[in-house]
Amino acid sequence: MIKYRLICKNCDFSFDSWFASSKEYEKLKRKKLLTCYTCNSKKIEKNIMAPKILKKNDLVVKNEKTNFINKKLKEYQNFIKKNFEYVGENFAYEARSIHYNEKKNKKGIYGKATSKEILELKNEGIDTQIIPWVEDKKN
Repeated sequence: MIKYRLICKNCDFSFDSWFASSKEYEKLKRKKLLTCYTCNSKKIEKNIMAPKILKKNDLVVKNEKTNFINKKLKEYQNFIKKNFEYVGENFAYEARSIHYNEKKNKKGIYGKATSKEILELKNEGIDTQIIPWVEDKKN
């Protein structure tokens, strides 16, 4: 996909449009299938486009947001680790055991499950939540 800034040579209206490729743009132009939104003219040309260049301040803001999100995720993870029992790959089995009263648990559980297992649990009426889990990168 490619995005072009287009301009109508009839009314000077400028607009953006997406194309499958530059060849696709040329093909549509040659067949006179490009039309101005405001005056319906077929006199459409590519206009000069400036690339979006990130400023240093944009990167600082993005990094601050990323750091904030990572910090919150780690806080949630620490809360879960302290207050829930880790059951590893047995999450689906353990969740069913608790739900169907075969096993009583004072603590909630957390662990690993496939998307299919999570869907099956939800279909059985077993409340589950998926949270992003970020592993600490310690060397």
